Amino acid sequence: MFLDITATLEKRKTFAELVEKIAKEINIPFTVGGGINSVEDVSMLIKAGADKVSINSSAVKRPELISEIATMFGSQCLVVAIDTKFENDNWFVYVNGGKVPTSLHTMDWAKKVESLGAGEILLTSMNNDGTKTGFALNITNAISQAVNIPVIASGGAGEKEHFKEVFLQTKASGALAASVFHFGEIPIPELKKYLKTQNIPVRCI
Repeated sequence: MFLDITATLEKRKTFAELVEKIAKEINIPFTVGGGINSVEDVSMLIKAGADKVSINSSAVKRPELISEIATMFGSQCLVVAIDTKFENDNWFVYVNGGKVPTSLHTMDWAKKVESLGAGEILLTSMNNDGTKTGFALNITNAISQAVNIPVIASGGAGEKEHFKEVFLQTKASGALAASVFHFGEIPIPELKKYLKTQNIPVRCI
C-alpha cells in the first residue's frame, strides 16, 4: 500500500507520475491512496498502474463517492481506510490523516462502507499506531466479524508475534506494517517463514 496522507489536489499530477514509476518496478498488488476525491482521480491512478485505490476522508465527507467508484471500477478496486481511536468508552472515526475526530462510531461506519460497495477495509488503530506493542485485536476482531469483506489490520506491529496474534485472534485477512519493514527490523521473508511455521497460510518468497 502506498499512502500519501498529505496529498492535495495540487500534487495530484506529480503523485500520478510517481505511481507510474513505482508500478513499473513491482509485480505485486499495488494499492494507492491519498487525496482521492473523485472518479476522475481514481481513473488517473488506475491508468498510472495502481491495482486498487484507498479512500478515507473523502468517503466520510461524501459517502456516495464509495458507490460511484465501486460502480465505475468494481468493488474489488476500492479499499476504504478507517482511522479509529478509542476514547470515551467507544471507537470513533478520525479523518485528515488521523488528526481530526468525527462523531462516527467505527462499527457503524464499517458496516455502511460495506453496504455502499467497498471491497476491503483498511482499519488503523490510532491508539496503537507507532507503539510497536501489537495490533488493536478487540476492534479488529469486532469489525472483521461484523462485515463480509476483507479487513486489513494496521497500527502497532513491532514483532513477528504480533502478526501471529492478529491472524489467530481475529478474522483479519491481512496485516499492514510500515516502519518495521522500512528499517529492516522485521525482514519480510523471515516474517513469512515464521507465519508458515505457525500454520498461517502465506505466500513465501
